[in-house]
Amino acid sequence: MKRKIFKTVVIIVLSLVVLIAGAAAYVVAFLPNTGSPESLTIERTPERIARGKYLANNVAACMDCHSTRDWSLYAAPVKEGSFGGGGDRFDQSLGFPGVFYSRNLTPYALGKWTDGELFRAITTGVSKDGNALFPMMPYLNYGKMDKEDVYSIIAYIRTLQPVKTDVPKAEPAFPFNIIMHTMPTKAAFTHKPSPGDTINYGKYLVQVASCGECHNNKDKGEFAGGNEMQQPAGILRVANITPDKETGIGTWTKEMFVQRFKMYADSSYKPHKVSPDEVNTLMPWMMYKDMQQSDLEAIYAYLRTVKPVNNKVVKFEKKNSAVAKHN
Repeated sequence: MKRKIFKTVVIIVLSLVVLIAGAAAYVVAFLPNTGSPESLTIERTPERIARGKYLANNVAACMDCHSTRDWSLYAAPVKEGSFGGGGDRFDQSLGFPGVFYSRNLTPYALGKWTDGELFRAITTGVSKDGNALFPMMPYLNYGKMDKEDVYSIIAYIRTLQPVKTDVPKAEPAFPFNIIMHTMPTKAAFTHKPSPGDTINYGKYLVQVASCGECHNNKDKGEFAGGNEMQQPAGILRVANITPDKETGIGTWTKEMFVQRFKMYADSSYKPHKVSPDEVNTLMPWMMYKDMQQSDLEAIYAYLRTVKPVNNKVVKFEKKNSAVAKHN
């Protein structure tokens, strides 16, 4: 009897292993599946290039990730000569499920990509070769943008100076190397609201800037902050940007909010040195500082409408130390 039960258990376990292996093989072989790239040729008008430059540099901040940043300075400004060349490493020491690198966006790397392939990558997360891209690039948000804004970003990317940087391939860890195939999804484009529709336009900009990727908290709520990001020197926790008056930005005026960004645009401001035992910020202040004031005001107006969440955040915490800085 015991032998029969043991045999039954072995058969069940083996069957489960075969099913799981089969499912994994299917995922790897047939996903992602967001469709073929469009046959697309984007006209590079001065208006599109200017709009794309603004979005890529100061709102979506694409060029912040897709360049090499100097982490020895506060907010890690872009290193000279690396603009658009990618190469920054994101690995397990920072809490990532594997080893990933920001890609080279200059013509050196993308010269053989069609506009349609770029459009598919940005808006669905599928690379030229059909593989899934790591969702640190928030393609789920970009797939909800106005198509014209995506066209503008592509038009601008095509004007970048080539940077001869060969970026290593990503090495996602198991089981994320399988899960990643399921993440790309078809785009669901929207129309950009009129800037006169301040709150909805602010909401659109928050989506393009992907503020929620860092500031949303799956337990506390939208924009509640508190998410932990590991750094060699300690832990960075993301700020609460809800209108809660005790722990968020509920007491901030519009002028205070705008100045928080614009202080870095002052000609006298120079990023200070960050020692190896200090925690740095991931907020790309050096990019956001040049966002138009009216756009910052629209973002502020939208954030005032979200649900206030009482969530006190200890922003910086060094390793092996009780020293911390509250948000």
